Amino acid sequence: MTVSFGLDRLIADPALRKPLAGKRIALLAHPASVTAGLTHALDALATLPDIRLTAAFGPQHGLRGDKQDNMVESPDFLDPRHGIPVFSLYGEVRRPTPAMLDTFDVLLIDLQDLGCRIYTFITTLRYMLEAAAEHGKSVWILDRPNPAGRPIEGLTLRPSWESFVGAGQLPMRHGLTMGELARWFIAELRLDVDCQVIAMDGWQPDAPPGHGWPLGERIWVNPSPNAPNLSMARCYAGTVMVEGTTLSEGRGTTRPLELFGAPDIDANALIAEKQALAPHWLAGCRLRDCWFEPTFHKHAGKLCHGVQIHVDDGAYHHHEFRPWRLQALAFKAIRRLYPDYPLWREFAYEYEFNRLAIDLINGSEILRGWVDDPAATPGDLDTLARHDESAWEETRRPHLLY
Repeated sequence: MTVSFGLDRLIADPALRKPLAGKRIALLAHPASVTAGLTHALDALATLPDIRLTAAFGPQHGLRGDKQDNMVESPDFLDPRHGIPVFSLYGEVRRPTPAMLDTFDVLLIDLQDLGCRIYTFITTLRYMLEAAAEHGKSVWILDRPNPAGRPIEGLTLRPSWESFVGAGQLPMRHGLTMGELARWFIAELRLDVDCQVIAMDGWQPDAPPGHGWPLGERIWVNPSPNAPNLSMARCYAGTVMVEGTTLSEGRGTTRPLELFGAPDIDANALIAEKQALAPHWLAGCRLRDCWFEPTFHKHAGKLCHGVQIHVDDGAYHHHEFRPWRLQALAFKAIRRLYPDYPLWREFAYEYEFNRLAIDLINGSEILRGWVDDPAATPGDLDTLARHDESAWEETRRPHLLY
């Protein structure tokens, strides 16, 4: 069955657009906000005679996705083609100002997510819903697939650990689409906001071979510069944790966030130690030791020995693959092989200066404590995570659309 994303449905069906007649419309989008024919949402909507675009918004990395790294801000600008203001939600502000909100009546949100709590488009979604509720604006979510599919994994973010990389008390891998996330945020935060979801037609989140992404039917467009393919999306709920360490997560290579390593580790010993510790946590994928030299970012210009996670052949099993456990186990193995290794990176991360990045990423200090405790076993972490995963399975159920 052909999959039709929310944007394509809105463009194809004038009846869906009818409530927008006479309204000032704004669009929140990024580079992957494209039609099935690969026209950007801003350009496609601008051709419709019954849509009056008055503003656009760009999240982290920008409307056009030109900013490579975290904490690289985007400015506001005037769109040269459409003559409307484009406001940055990753520049001087993270939340829209009253002046920005005054430019529209209805906000269309068309953002491709990766299905991971830390991906900041989720946080921007929350902030816009909160602002819309406060200022009486309407929000329409043009829904897109969760390319990581329905599986749930990881510890739930603990109270007081919200940040720009932790929008709410979600597990690391939440298994929802942006439309479903909007429904959960509205319920969780008790928001009084007019929000509609233009759902997809034909999306089957468990259907092979994409198991979330309609592989072979829709072209992958990077939603952010270091999200180049489906393999990265599958690995991301684990490999994103490497951002909080001194290891390279592969930025500056052609396979970012599918591999990790450093100049001073033995990747073969690391894989063997992982196998000895918890072999069942390595299921559903294949691991390969590799050598790489980042051209920028951590360990730039240095030869690194690392591990690449392969999830694109017949060895990939969607419901067995557990990227968060896989990466947590790598940290545990490093701590066992190199007890004094300076693993945790101390630096400003997403504008947080007083808490370690690894803790912000995980939504608490629990994972770091487990890694650093010589007595803690994989079973200990698994018990905590399974409790959170089961609870989230129940919490999310009323908000599922597919």
